[in-house]
Amino acid sequence: MKAMILAAGKGTRVRPITYTTPKPMIPILQKPVMEFLLELLRQHGFDQIMVNVSHLAEEIESYFRDGQRFGVEIGYSFEGSIDNNGKLVGKAIGSAGGMRKIQDFKTFFDDTFIVMCGDALIDLDLTAAVKWHREKGSIATIVTKTVPREEVSSYGIVVTDDDGRIKEFQEKPTVEEAKSTNISTGIYIFEPEIFEHIPSGVEYDIGGDLFPKLVEMGAPFYAQAMDFEWVDIGKVPDYWRAIRGVLSGEIKNVQIPGNQVKEGIYTGLNVSVNWDKVDITGPVYIGAMTKIEDGAKIVGPVYIGPSCCVCSGATVENSVIFEYSRLGPGVMLVDKLVYGRYCVDKTGASIDVQAASLDWLITDARQAPPAHNPAERQAIAELLETKPS
Repeated sequence: MKAMILAAGKGTRVRPITYTTPKPMIPILQKPVMEFLLELLRQHGFDQIMVNVSHLAEEIESYFRDGQRFGVEIGYSFEGSIDNNGKLVGKAIGSAGGMRKIQDFKTFFDDTFIVMCGDALIDLDLTAAVKWHREKGSIATIVTKTVPREEVSSYGIVVTDDDGRIKEFQEKPTVEEAKSTNISTGIYIFEPEIFEHIPSGVEYDIGGDLFPKLVEMGAPFYAQAMDFEWVDIGKVPDYWRAIRGVLSGEIKNVQIPGNQVKEGIYTGLNVSVNWDKVDITGPVYIGAMTKIEDGAKIVGPVYIGPSCCVCSGATVENSVIFEYSRLGPGVMLVDKLVYGRYCVDKTGASIDVQAASLDWLITDARQAPPAHNPAERQAIAELLETKPS
């Protein structure tokens, strides 16, 4: 069976992570989110998968390649061009436009197929969803969930009749404009006839263009409300919640990697920690070849990636630290996400550590921090809400 994963977007709402990492490659405890989707598709017999790529396409293709090691076949449809220097220049053409490009190249979708956004953790019975779709005689089906009203503006909103037929589709309305709290999860089931309603060679979006058109023409277009685990990673706070959910055990379909060395504390290979001289309260994951110096304090939920260093006297609480990061002596990191040169709070607001001349605070773990004076320490402490040592 055939499926498509949408992976061409720039992920602007998940910056700064997506400056260098495409959304489908965002790691959930060392494993790209798209890998979980491939596993789910394979479990339900979807083993021929097309992926549209554009932004940082090479990152996705070089990791997943032809899909063989994941038990599926993968093909890639690049959206963009190649410049005179042979460099890929991405230019996405919309989710529905990406579907149409694949079908125009050579007919690929010749039976019922699934399309999924590449940025969510899900645990859905795809077999049951397809069965329901076929029983309805639907040309297009949206898998939906209900969210609190204050969150509706981040999603497509679905209004249905008693039979599940979609009467109206609102793409990311305001809270005041939203006519329901039933939202699209970015999981769609289509029949090949859907391409009769998608134009070729133009930018065209599933939610913004295709779905309103189906409603207008009265097509057999349905919403299927299902009870399943769904963690959208559309924004930085969503990613934060996903990591916390995995570490706390709230998200059941993601296993914490590594070895459990103490209650709620997991590590990768060759972690350097003197457990008698640090204060660590789980849930915590510490990646391979990371050093936690004596006197450090870690209060979970905390994720610390591989090849990091948390120096003596530093405190990490309710935070996420990506690989090759260094937290200097005496620094307090609370409710923060550290990614490369960026320090991000849980609302998504970020500080460019390098531009702010804070290289001593969070830097490549393999390099020593430069010298700094007390005035610099105090300024940095105030900016990042840290304690100067």
